[in-house]
Amino acid sequence: MRPLDWVVLLGTLGFIVTYGVWKTRGSKDIEGYLKGDNSMKWWTIGLSIMATQASAITFLSTPGQAYEDGMRFVQFYFGLPIAMVIISVTVIPIFYRLKVYTAYEFLENRFDLKTRSLAAFLFLVQRGLAAGITIYAPAIILSTMLGWSLTATNLIIGILVIFYTVSGGTKAVSVTQKQQMAVMMGGMIIAGIMVVSYLPANVAFGDAVAVAGKMGKMNIVDFDWDWKTSWDDRYNFWSGITGGLFLALSYFGTDQSQVARYLGGKSVGESRLGLLFNGLLKIPMQFLILFIGVMVFVFYQFNQPPVFFNEAAKSKVYATAYADELRTLETKYSQIFEQKQEAVQGLVTALKTDNEQAIATSQAQVDSHTAAGKAVREEVKAVIKKAVPEAETRDTDYVFISFVMKYLPTGLVGLLLAVIFSAAMSSTASELNALASTTVVDIYKRSVKQDGSPKHYLNASRGFTIAWGLIAILFATYASLLDNLIQAVNIIGSIFYGTILGIFLVAFYFKSIKGNAVFFAAILAEAIVLSCYYFTDVAFLWFNVIGCVAVIVFGFILQGLIGKKKEELAA
Repeated sequence: MRPLDWVVLLGTLGFIVTYGVWKTRGSKDIEGYLKGDNSMKWWTIGLSIMATQASAITFLSTPGQAYEDGMRFVQFYFGLPIAMVIISVTVIPIFYRLKVYTAYEFLENRFDLKTRSLAAFLFLVQRGLAAGITIYAPAIILSTMLGWSLTATNLIIGILVIFYTVSGGTKAVSVTQKQQMAVMMGGMIIAGIMVVSYLPANVAFGDAVAVAGKMGKMNIVDFDWDWKTSWDDRYNFWSGITGGLFLALSYFGTDQSQVARYLGGKSVGESRLGLLFNGLLKIPMQFLILFIGVMVFVFYQFNQPPVFFNEAAKSKVYATAYADELRTLETKYSQIFEQKQEAVQGLVTALKTDNEQAIATSQAQVDSHTAAGKAVREEVKAVIKKAVPEAETRDTDYVFISFVMKYLPTGLVGLLLAVIFSAAMSSTASELNALASTTVVDIYKRSVKQDGSPKHYLNASRGFTIAWGLIAILFATYASLLDNLIQAVNIIGSIFYGTILGIFLVAFYFKSIKGNAVFFAAILAEAIVLSCYYFTDVAFLWFNVIGCVAVIVFGFILQGLIGKKKEELAA
């Protein structure tokens, strides 16, 4: 990093934090702190919702996901626009009519205190884990790339977020997310333009897309379905439109980190417009980020990629007895790449002339060299694991940041790092605010201290924000890198979201099911989801459907048994 990069990075982050503190100074009660005085316009709500979703994991892990697996991850979001319409029509008016601070207050009105507390507890567990990951994900990668200690990077991200979230509450989160969203999307668009500009002179944009398609990276929609084999396929149209719908309904309709964004709107109409704005733009945004990852993949067909993208982990091997073995594999990888590059150039020429036979021949050669390169990469990962047992050998989360650090010009490196820090701060701030409001409103104020003054609850909200922030930093510091980070966050969400959504759907639509039945139905449903996670290969998106349906089915069964028991006692 050069001085200009540091100026851009620190200047961007400093402006966002200072602006958030100044713009939202002086919250005097819990209404202003947790709901932003209901003063937010639809565009602020919409951008805030998008920024809350767009964590650093989105900008670090999604391009790597596309590099490894192509565009099919975009199908994960296909159910989201439908969910936005359903929530706008059914959920928002109820929350506004009841004037709730959190989504879970509604459950006590509909059922009882224990059901409200159970849903709040499931949310706190799920979101508490996710908050740690949203700090840890950028911290471990940035600490590796910048040479900082992991603890120091966690502390920098965590303390900055705690500072302005504590000072201004929900409004500070929403106001700063407009600037953060501008930085995030502006930086990614510039990165996309740069990677395309780095392609060889004879490779036009259309050629790059065609090469990506022939190499299996433009797999945007997959309609294939087999009842016997498709349940473990994480990303196809059917899992996206069903499991994705249930996940989006739960996330936007019951997760306080999102509910808080639109509960602060000036009116029902403003909140609805904010949600619909998110539904309209979310899929194009994810498509763009994935497409940038695909273009990075194409770039590395003409420029030799690292044999392992986490250079810091690889460099540790050179100080061990496995150094020569690693060097031999690197040489072999370079030789394969030289042969592959000739085949890729042949594929480009064949595509330009539209010669089907030449295209098929070149594509077969490219596929053969690609498979050989992947085999060497697997050998390298095995050597790294032997030499440094504690090293994480999955490196797709390092693909994009490695490209940024190595190829982007001075100034843009600082901007892209600001994108990652801004995304981390944005998501974590929303999560801490939601954790604090749920803890205060649904647990502390309801079950611990019911007679506090408005100032007492305001101070308690700030105190719990700090506490959850410190817990998240602690978890981030001692966590170990998970598989693919964006998948890890979605898996954690899917384990809990289905059950929570089931409770809310029963509350909204199945009036015959009462508190005791839905409470125990939710416990049984969560047990089933955990069993699916630990003991089956069912793709995680289906957990949302399984948990939700299980709550409804068990709710009806248990309510019937309870009703029958009451009739027997009455007789």
